Amino acid sequence: METKVVELNLCGLALADYKGKPSTLCPGCGHNSISAQVQNAVWELGLPPERYIKLSGIGCSSKSPNYFLDRSFGFNGLHGRMPTLASGACFADSSIHILGFSGDGDTASIGMGHFKHVIRRNVPMTYIIENNGCYGLTKGQFSATSDLGLVLKHQGVNMLPPLDMCMEALISGATFVARAYSGDTKQLKELIKAAVSQRGIAIIDVISPCVTFNNQDDALQSYTWGRENEAPLHDFKHFNTREELDEEGFAPGTFREIKMQDGTYMVLRKIDKEYDPTDKNAALDLLTESYKNKYFATGLIYFSESAETIQELYDLPDEPLNRLGVERLRPTKAMLDEINRALT
Repeated sequence: METKVVELNLCGLALADYKGKPSTLCPGCGHNSISAQVQNAVWELGLPPERYIKLSGIGCSSKSPNYFLDRSFGFNGLHGRMPTLASGACFADSSIHILGFSGDGDTASIGMGHFKHVIRRNVPMTYIIENNGCYGLTKGQFSATSDLGLVLKHQGVNMLPPLDMCMEALISGATFVARAYSGDTKQLKELIKAAVSQRGIAIIDVISPCVTFNNQDDALQSYTWGRENEAPLHDFKHFNTREELDEEGFAPGTFREIKMQDGTYMVLRKIDKEYDPTDKNAALDLLTESYKNKYFATGLIYFSESAETIQELYDLPDEPLNRLGVERLRPTKAMLDEINRALT
């Protein structure tokens, strides 16, 4: 009898060790594809599930963390408030990797203020927006990313212009901004790996079709529109080590290599035009042009070395706060006296 060989990652775990519960979302929902690629990405990065925390708000997108990383901690919070949970988690334990999940209703509407400020503070986290252009959990109302003129059953015509979440992230100061299509699983997985490796906040806006309420052919978040109008900026891949990159054997001059602050590498292979993801003005121009001309630019839109994270700004310790002893948490009388003298 042939023995099945189970592939293990760098920490000796199988892909099955990163699975979650069975999905209860609609069959064909783009969010399920995102969940699968999160599982694949973090398994390939080789950290144990216990090193991640999953956070979400309210909506179909916020059910996603149930479907991967069963061994990780998680918290499902209030509508639009997922970023505040991330801020608290990063202060409590600077050693964990924060995975935040939200939707276009959760982030682009009620949560927009929190979205802006979690970027401004540079909270170290991966922020995934599962963007389906409607409120899927409450029967398909228009969201803040629904396209102008979109017609939905029972909702009529959308009379308001959409918000572009990548544009909002850029002007708020994010140093890693990407857009993906849930149907392009290869690119999505590699972008998630790179986002987790970013030192500060990393934003990925994932166009994720809602097959129940917003999947007609002319909808920007539909499978048909995504397949016909996706325009990848580059062939994108993330490597854990220099050795992995060298083994790939890319021909000189055909790719751009970017070393990240954690020592991993992003490789961008040009497809049909020059694009520099380190040029912020070019990124803003790209987003404006792609919406105006109705095409769907995917890939790494903008990257720069992260500014100080909020953990570095406040000089937080490497150890989780709940594991620090009283002697380190409680100021001594001499320290209190020094503080009081400085206030007089």
